[in-house]
Amino acid sequence: MVLASVAVAQPVRPKSGPVEIMKSSELRPGMKGVAWTVFAGTEPEAIPVEIIGLLKNAWGPDQDIILAKMGGKALRTNVAGGMSGSPVYVNGKLIGAVALRLSVFSPDAICGITPIELMLEIEDFDTSIPGDARTPDKTLQVAAGAAPNPPQQSPVLIPIDTPLAFSGFEPGVLREFGPLFQQLGLVAVEGGASGKLDSPKPAPGWQNALQPGDAVAGVLVSGDMSVTGLGTVTYNDGRRVLAFGHPLFNLGPVNMPMSKGEILFTHASAFQPNKFGNATEIVGALQQDRHSGILGTLGATAEMVPVTVRVRSLNEDNSVRKQKEFHFNVFVQQKWTPYLMMVTMFNSISGLNDYREECTYRISGRVELDGQKKLLVSTMQAPGEMPVPAPMMLAGWWGDKFNRLFTNTVTPPRLKRVDATIDLLPERRIASIENAWIPSNEVAPGEEVSVKVFLRPYRGPRIERTFKLRLPAGLTRGEHRILLSDAETLNRIESVAAFSNRFIDLPQIVSLINQERGNDKLYVSLVEPRPTVYYDDKTLPSLPASVLNVMQAGRSASRPLVSSGESALEQMAIPFDYVVNGSYALKVTVK
Repeated sequence: MVLASVAVAQPVRPKSGPVEIMKSSELRPGMKGVAWTVFAGTEPEAIPVEIIGLLKNAWGPDQDIILAKMGGKALRTNVAGGMSGSPVYVNGKLIGAVALRLSVFSPDAICGITPIELMLEIEDFDTSIPGDARTPDKTLQVAAGAAPNPPQQSPVLIPIDTPLAFSGFEPGVLREFGPLFQQLGLVAVEGGASGKLDSPKPAPGWQNALQPGDAVAGVLVSGDMSVTGLGTVTYNDGRRVLAFGHPLFNLGPVNMPMSKGEILFTHASAFQPNKFGNATEIVGALQQDRHSGILGTLGATAEMVPVTVRVRSLNEDNSVRKQKEFHFNVFVQQKWTPYLMMVTMFNSISGLNDYREECTYRISGRVELDGQKKLLVSTMQAPGEMPVPAPMMLAGWWGDKFNRLFTNTVTPPRLKRVDATIDLLPERRIASIENAWIPSNEVAPGEEVSVKVFLRPYRGPRIERTFKLRLPAGLTRGEHRILLSDAETLNRIESVAAFSNRFIDLPQIVSLINQERGNDKLYVSLVEPRPTVYYDDKTLPSLPASVLNVMQAGRSASRPLVSSGESALEQMAIPFDYVVNGSYALKVTVK
């Protein structure tokens, strides 16, 4: 077959509205057709196509894939990332969307076409479709849940990689996070986006947007930095849009902003051809992400979380030398929101000229939730001897807070606003608790004890701090311990208790996170040999055994109580402008 010479007489660019379809069962080898996709700019171009045949049950039981060979410009570019969804017509009838390619290093532009009848079934899952929506007839039931990315080394048809364009991100972000997106069939590439993406509301003129063959993007992040997944429109009935011909993330129902796109150029490659382009303006929302494609609604608005990240470079005297502020919006989804929060945080602090290896990060954050108390968090992160860079560890800590909010099994969170301030301190500020001293190990209840503690910083003179500790008047006689510790020592068992409770609700998670101690303080606690019980977001120290027995009897087997054999009664917290780690115990005898 020589497709360069195949002529399709004056193809007319497809428009939105009802269209006649041809089912895959009507196709025969050798039939000629045309596909539409954008190679550069915003205008789709016609590509000659010749049908090879049907690959039976390729998508699953009773789900065939149409095999075809592409000609024209596709002979040079091959089947490129971003062509997903390119509509294919035979005799003026829509047969489906270009969605798969033949492995890698294939010299032929062989593509797999998802039949349009499979794509139209996506609308069966969308109960928001108005009763008068004009769409072609639908037949089979789609089988969702297939793996989006079969092994790349197999010489079989695989879904075309979706270029995930990162705009406003430094190259190190793509190196660190690219492998995860690759596993999902998404290629992380440097891209661009228009300032019109600042708002998730549809731009004027959305009614005429996203004609068949146009570039379309799902928007995960927008604003000063953006993340968009690029593909091609297959069908537009005037209100509903079908695209891709394969899943984006295979999430099922979604609520993701949908934008127009422009293609800068299509990179030709036998290994990984891709379109490079920009998302331009939001015109609606994606509402279904299914096995055989995605569905969006023009004019719809998808909720996003507005985020402000403030990065301040400090001098050695803690005065602000320079400040940058980033504003962006994040897609809302229980699995992806925490991850996107982590990626954007990492980018905010690692792509600055002020970044240096020997640098300590101090962060304070506020998360406003609908119907809940504000979430207030803070920590410090300094580089250590582990190979993981400090910005990545800080980003992981930040993402974990959102993961805990979204993974509760009772109430999904509704985030209203997120604000974070990061201070870059120009040195490694870590101090380990080395030793402690008191004048006498014999003390009396109510006595004020003078305590001296020594901390060893990284490459610096030893830090000495003296403080007064007032012992409780009701302290029982016998041996006790004064525990000088970091935050992790006291937070550890409370965290274990929270993670073991499968029924913990959102207000309790917010309460637990707000109770977490900051790691820039030294904590002084009295340790008694009496049990502590952790009940949801509450800590019950020095609990009598009789009360503990009653509580255990009233709990179901699926909600066990978590307890500790000792009680650490926190007495005071001493602030340090260092990451404090370690612990030291002083034994005292109460007379």
